[in-house]
Amino acid sequence: MTDNTQATPGFSHEKVETSNFLMIVLILLVVAIGGLVEIVPLFFQKSTTEAVTGVKPYTALQLMGRDVYLREGCYNCHSQMIRPFRAETLRYGHYSVAGEFVYDHPFQWGSKRTGPDLHRVGGKYSDEWHRIHLNNPRDVVPESNMPAYPWLEKAAVDPAEVAPRMQALRRVGVPYSDAEIAAAAADVKGRTEQDALVAYLQSLGRALK
Repeated sequence: MTDNTQATPGFSHEKVETSNFLMIVLILLVVAIGGLVEIVPLFFQKSTTEAVTGVKPYTALQLMGRDVYLREGCYNCHSQMIRPFRAETLRYGHYSVAGEFVYDHPFQWGSKRTGPDLHRVGGKYSDEWHRIHLNNPRDVVPESNMPAYPWLEKAAVDPAEVAPRMQALRRVGVPYSDAEIAAAAADVKGRTEQDALVAYLQSLGRALK
């Protein structure tokens, strides 16, 4: 009995399975298409891009405080992302949602915690507590291993730096008005970097209770 089975010419499973190069190319193509299908729609979903009610862009002073926070590497020890687990919500408050971070560029989500999560620290302590804590953390938390930042109390905020930052953020969607940008220098004049950092910390996580 003769075998009349013949390989199908052209594109076939056998051709794909016996060619490493073709297999790799097709896998990359499938992954790329799948990734686009999963990721692209998220850019158009209001649930991920629309601000939570009560969330406002940072004021000029808060914005400069955020820059101090980033410059001093505070994010290396403190996350700003409360996970939806009971142990976390009992300690820190309501879990973090994307709509709270629409004006953050870049946002401060992460999993590193040498110190506590700071997303809901706003209003938890007084301004004076934060000042003492920044000057010498051990004065209010004896077991703290956080470094002190006494120079922030004497370093002045540069008013000329605020407006360009706000203009750059407006280009990526933060709704600063011309009036807010024009008044920014006056809003931070005579303020220290410690004032700015405290203002930023006091603004965190207050929109969602």
